[in-house]
Amino acid sequence: MGELFRSEEMTLAQLFLQSEAAYCCVSELGELGMVQFRDLNPDVNVFQRKFVNEVRRCEEMDRKLRFVEKEIKKANIPTMDTGENPEVPFPRDMIDLEATFEKLENELKEINTNQEALKKNFLELTELKHILRRTQQFFDEMEDPNLLEESSSLLDPSEAGRGAPLRLGFVAGVINRERIPTFERMLWRVCRGNVFLRQTEIEDPLEDPTTGDQVHKSVFIIFFQGDQLKNRVKKICEGFRASLYPCPETPQERKEMASGVNTRIDDLQMVLNQTEDHRQRVLQAAAKTIRVWFIKVRKMKAIYHTLNLCNIDVTQKCLIAEVWCPVSDLDSIQFALRRGTERSGSTVPSILNRMQTKQTPPTYNKTNKFTSGFQNIVDAYGIGTYREINPAPYTIITFPFLFAVMFGDMGHGVLMTCAALYLVIRESRLLAQKSDNEMFSMIFAGRYIILLMGIFSVYTGLIYNDCFSKSLNMFGSSWSVRPMFFPKGNWTFETLDGNSVLQLDPAVPGVFGGPYPLGIDPIWNIATNKLTFLNSFKMKMSVILGVIHMLFGVSLSLFNHLYFKKPLNIFLGFIPEIVFMSSLFGYLILLIFYKWTAYDATTSKDAPSLLIAFINMCLFNYNDPTNKPLYRGQVGIQSLLVVIALACVPCMLVVKTMVLRRQYLWKKHLHSEEEPFNFGDVAVHQAIHTIEYCLGCISNTASYLRLWALSLAHAQLSEVLWGMVMHLGLSSRSGGGFFGLSIIFSAFAMLTVCILLIMEGLSAFLHALRLHWVEFQNKFYTGQGFKFVPFSFESILEGRFDE
Repeated sequence: MGELFRSEEMTLAQLFLQSEAAYCCVSELGELGMVQFRDLNPDVNVFQRKFVNEVRRCEEMDRKLRFVEKEIKKANIPTMDTGENPEVPFPRDMIDLEATFEKLENELKEINTNQEALKKNFLELTELKHILRRTQQFFDEMEDPNLLEESSSLLDPSEAGRGAPLRLGFVAGVINRERIPTFERMLWRVCRGNVFLRQTEIEDPLEDPTTGDQVHKSVFIIFFQGDQLKNRVKKICEGFRASLYPCPETPQERKEMASGVNTRIDDLQMVLNQTEDHRQRVLQAAAKTIRVWFIKVRKMKAIYHTLNLCNIDVTQKCLIAEVWCPVSDLDSIQFALRRGTERSGSTVPSILNRMQTKQTPPTYNKTNKFTSGFQNIVDAYGIGTYREINPAPYTIITFPFLFAVMFGDMGHGVLMTCAALYLVIRESRLLAQKSDNEMFSMIFAGRYIILLMGIFSVYTGLIYNDCFSKSLNMFGSSWSVRPMFFPKGNWTFETLDGNSVLQLDPAVPGVFGGPYPLGIDPIWNIATNKLTFLNSFKMKMSVILGVIHMLFGVSLSLFNHLYFKKPLNIFLGFIPEIVFMSSLFGYLILLIFYKWTAYDATTSKDAPSLLIAFINMCLFNYNDPTNKPLYRGQVGIQSLLVVIALACVPCMLVVKTMVLRRQYLWKKHLHSEEEPFNFGDVAVHQAIHTIEYCLGCISNTASYLRLWALSLAHAQLSEVLWGMVMHLGLSSRSGGGFFGLSIIFSAFAMLTVCILLIMEGLSAFLHALRLHWVEFQNKFYTGQGFKFVPFSFESILEGRFDE
């Protein structure tokens, strides 16, 4: 359990793997996922490494599988995911896999080629069928005398006057429907109006054999006279990618050709159906095992990539690797190596040897499905330095709590909790679905964070006594109006009903019944000075929570100094820091609590301002007649605290630097080979740290006032939404009010979810994130490490199938 609060202890180990057992040993380590391999060949080109050919073969197999996968998706065939995790194939099995994938790819390519040729032939026959049918209709229409007279204008006028017979040629074809207007204009301009065009649309779309898209086309027939116009017409048709087909001139020949075309279409349709059935069978068989094939190929490729990171000894019989691994998992790693050696059939065991190194190990924090979200929040700021305090365990409580301080509302908290509970309860089923929606995946990954944020929001909403901007009268108000305590004739029920603004004096006996049992008295929900009261309460609460949070962060730095055995940082770092903050801002918290307890309803008017008192304390100004002292001896205590706080500054700024220099000179005197000490760099670094800390205590305390600001903003937005939307439906007294209320409630619910839950929730989340990253973690967390990235098949496969 102790490792939860600090990163795992890591070690650098050297592996000696026999050549015949190296593949199986790396395979077992990939299944275990607990070692990070170092590249021992950084200067060797990737194309010159030993296992580059095997990597290329795996990439080629992966390419073939992606081709098959694409064909499966194109055919809308679902792939089966049984959750099976197959073992890595032996190197000798690669030949069989390559042969299987080669055969499958060639078969699919052959089927696709034949199918495309058949579809192309089928398209041509279909277009020819439409041409023959439409052409016959054109010729039947041409028997109309009006059309004959119109077409006679195609002849030369002199020949028409002599009554020469019409000898017109024609071409027929099919063109895309959207090209018809441009096609017609081009014919008219190029042929100067000496052609006669008839066209009609094909009702059913035709399938493009290359792309598979549905295309709308039209049949056309062009009449002309002479070979010159014929050549022009054909060139225009070629330019517009129109398909021309031979069409007989006599009706009998057209009828016979149409009969033959229909027969060929029927035969071709039968062949196409058989080809498609065969293709479906091949793809369905591949869909059952393609995921397993992908896993095998990806694992093999990962193993050979890893083997390329190893060195080979001069005998070519042993591979040498260096790995980072957790000390607590050394036994598991030894067992995995032994299992890999046995699986390979080798008789020589693999050797794991721990190495001594001055290199900084990677940072590894073990997580589970509950803590992983909070660890990701911390890691997003920066990967922790090796073995320093991990903020994630404390963030599990402080993050949702500070969020809830800004988001406190029982109603909204319950809605958020229910949404998160749904994700938590059905997490196994939702994980199996593997949604590609990035937004949903992000929300699902933070389901436990949202759950805690919702639970804490219910708690703070109970403290604020706020539920959808309304208070709950759970214990009865401590404020009351009893006529017996007032002169006769004053404050009757008629008085209460007829006056919108009345004041209750808490100093009058019987009006104020004492503190409310839990949270804020519900009477404040209808008070005109509600905002003034909540402003004061929430502002002081924000300062108290902020200072406690920062003091806790400074206290955690003590554990880092103790662990890394740096007593100088304790006496000249931690102690001055904690004393400085406690003397000023810790004292301010004590004043807040003292003022709450020292003044009651009768004396509250004479209470001094804490803000002015704190400013006067820092300026040593005790002659302010407008702000009286809070207690006897306040001047001496406050002066002493300010002097102590100021004395802490040179301890951090000067004393620590001088002590570091003296330690360096002493070590240099004892050991001549001591690392160089740059006094200027150390002095500048310590000055920056001291100034940043001292000024940060002020700015960070002010930054926690966002707890007050966002809490009031959320409450006011909720109140405005209730008053402008829900109040309209509740105020209706007509017969149709129920139906109106249903519509208004739907709008209220939608706005509540969109604005108050999503937008306000995201805003409070980001502000809580900032308070942890800047105000809390900078007191003890450097975050200058690098993450432990083990060789793991699980992470590799998740990366593949999440694409």
